[in-house]
Amino acid sequence: MSFAVASSLPWAQDGTPEAACGDSTPTTACRLVWNISHNSGFTKFYADWLDAPLGTLSKIILTFVIALIVRNLAHRMISKVTMQMAEGTMAEKVRERSRTVFDGNPVLLNKRRAQRAQTLGSVLRSIASIVIMGTAAFSILGSIGLNIAPILASASVIGVAVGFGAQNIVKDFLAGLFMLLEDQYGVGDIIDVGGAKGTVEAVTLRVTRMRDVNGVVWYVPNGEIKRVGNESQNWGRAVLDIPVDIHEDTEKVKEILQSTADEMVADGPWNDIVLEEPSVWGVQALAGDAIVIRVVLKTAPGRQGDVARELRERVKRSFDEAGVTVATPAP
Repeated sequence: MSFAVASSLPWAQDGTPEAACGDSTPTTACRLVWNISHNSGFTKFYADWLDAPLGTLSKIILTFVIALIVRNLAHRMISKVTMQMAEGTMAEKVRERSRTVFDGNPVLLNKRRAQRAQTLGSVLRSIASIVIMGTAAFSILGSIGLNIAPILASASVIGVAVGFGAQNIVKDFLAGLFMLLEDQYGVGDIIDVGGAKGTVEAVTLRVTRMRDVNGVVWYVPNGEIKRVGNESQNWGRAVLDIPVDIHEDTEKVKEILQSTADEMVADGPWNDIVLEEPSVWGVQALAGDAIVIRVVLKTAPGRQGDVARELRERVKRSFDEAGVTVATPAP
């Protein structure tokens, strides 16, 4: 049908697309131009001046569109995976068995998980975009006839140089990525990283900002953190070592400490902060003229200091009433 219509046109000529395009294997576009026009002059003009540029432009557009589609699919997959990873590193059944009432406010936990997912997703999406769009760019450069071998060689040399110069930054980013992925700590947690201890104020992939009890702000590169102690996960424990004179009756002192701790837990708001019954573990050490007796209380995360200070005040009053002498342990 198309051949009959083309043959009826006033400019239609006899011939073949191979002859009109001047090639034994003409391109699909050139063959299409011949089939539509059946004019050897117009087809030759297209083959000489328009076929290669339009073919290259079509390849560029197609490569760019495919890259955008692949990037969008990768972004969606990354967002889904990072959200699932940010919800926790344990299975739900395990989390439910180990969960306490002070694991955290659900709203705050959801906000923290969302922040982790957002940070991780942003980094991974950026990496995916660079890889996908970079590959598309090199494909486009190759399609327009540029020799990309020197470019790749130069990029490799530059990459090696930058890698050696910025290895500490790369280490900080990788450490921050795994730290966020494993949820080692977050904003509001009280942590000890060895050289500094305080409340976390901000967490990025490169650095952790924390403020200590004196108000000093510490900026710690994530790659420099070899170990971290978190006092704000699940629960805490207030440990008090009470030194008394070595001549005191240890059973009497233990009864005073137990009753004082029990009275404290019975009062609000301490009954909501202390999670278990207080326990007097007994004599912890003999130090010179002193006996050190240990008392422990399982507390809400981050409230160990408050509980310990309150109990010390109550123990002092109880000792004064009972005539128990507090001693100074030998160094």
